[in-house]
Amino acid sequence: MRPNKEKADNIFVIGMDERNRELLSNLPHLAAYRFHTLLRKEELMERETVSLRDLLDKAESRLADFDGQVDAIVGYWDFPVSSMVPILCARHGLPSAPLEAVVKCEDKYWSRLEQQKVCDAHPPFALVDLADPRPPPTLSFPMWLKPVKSRSSELAFKVEGPGELVDAAARIREGIGRIGEAFDVALSMLDLPEEVARAGGQACLAEEEISGQEVTVEGYCLNGEVEIYGVIDSVLYPGTSSFLRYQYPTSLPEDLVQRLTDTSRRVVRQLGLDYSTFNIEYFVDQERDRIDIVEVNPRLSQSHAPLFEYVDGAPNHECMISLALGRAPCLPRRQGPYGVAAKWFLRAFSDAHVRSVPTKDEIARVEREVPGATVDIVAEEGRWLSELPMQDSYSYELAALYIGAADETDLQEKYEHCLALLPFAFDD
Repeated sequence: MRPNKEKADNIFVIGMDERNRELLSNLPHLAAYRFHTLLRKEELMERETVSLRDLLDKAESRLADFDGQVDAIVGYWDFPVSSMVPILCARHGLPSAPLEAVVKCEDKYWSRLEQQKVCDAHPPFALVDLADPRPPPTLSFPMWLKPVKSRSSELAFKVEGPGELVDAAARIREGIGRIGEAFDVALSMLDLPEEVARAGGQACLAEEEISGQEVTVEGYCLNGEVEIYGVIDSVLYPGTSSFLRYQYPTSLPEDLVQRLTDTSRRVVRQLGLDYSTFNIEYFVDQERDRIDIVEVNPRLSQSHAPLFEYVDGAPNHECMISLALGRAPCLPRRQGPYGVAAKWFLRAFSDAHVRSVPTKDEIARVEREVPGATVDIVAEEGRWLSELPMQDSYSYELAALYIGAADETDLQEKYEHCLALLPFAFDD
């Protein structure tokens, strides 16, 4: 239980958006917190190329203008937010993961180097020279080619042979600087291992393809003790690498959950990720009795937050806020109103001009007729789908549906009901 205080803690949220503001307002002991927006989500995306220094300067200016005590700084987005949090916390003497540990997670190459020290739950990997892209001799096709730092699967391409590898490398080379230049700034703040320093923040990584059921392990680390509070299934659109839904709780058997838990604990400790939430994406191949890490994210998944609220009774933001204030989290378990919950992604798989999206009245009808449903529209009327930020390389997100249900059958029926009530119109 939180001790009584005369004043509420001032918690600054980098990239605050309305959906997460609502979730934060549902936290236990809400009266003890006062949330402040430290850069809006739109400010983080207003430039084609990320400038870490400019964003840090803007954040520092707003903190300096605040007439009160800064008690915590948090964020739930990918880079640059994930790296801004430890930088700003260190400057203000606030609890946070070390920047080095966060960057070890975010740099896909450095992360693999650390993972292989404590487990074999990862695919074969090697760097590829973007100036002279050739298949690494130690890897076999098919493989994935990706920058060592990107976000939301941007510039990640599956390649089946040398020709596709060259084409993918050209596309990565064209866009890698948008994030890579800012990531180089974060790397410059650290004493790097020689191989990581030599690669830099605009390098390209190749990894052999891995397969199986995709799941995400969510947890936190405090004082070196790693706690796992949930495992979420990720279901793909058939025949694609794009997500159809995230579903909680997992359908995996308990022995596999324990195996994922043990591996996650070893990796998080090796990375030195303390005073931090995390989520680790895995492929689980039960036929081959193998698990493989896709990536380690040094933050909670805000996409999963409503699912924890539906099933457990509080969003996983509880863990993020508690750690930022230097205390142990206490997330409830199975105290929510639903037995299962999912975030569904409505997607298009070819570019189009958006003629119209569902209206506020149509969205309100969905949320009225389908108990436990919340709708977020992503596509924007009058714009091309390809103009949307933070999309994967093979599809465009139109909307996200958060749905709580009694069981999986009820979940599917609610989803189909929502689809029937949400009209989109496009021009080719």
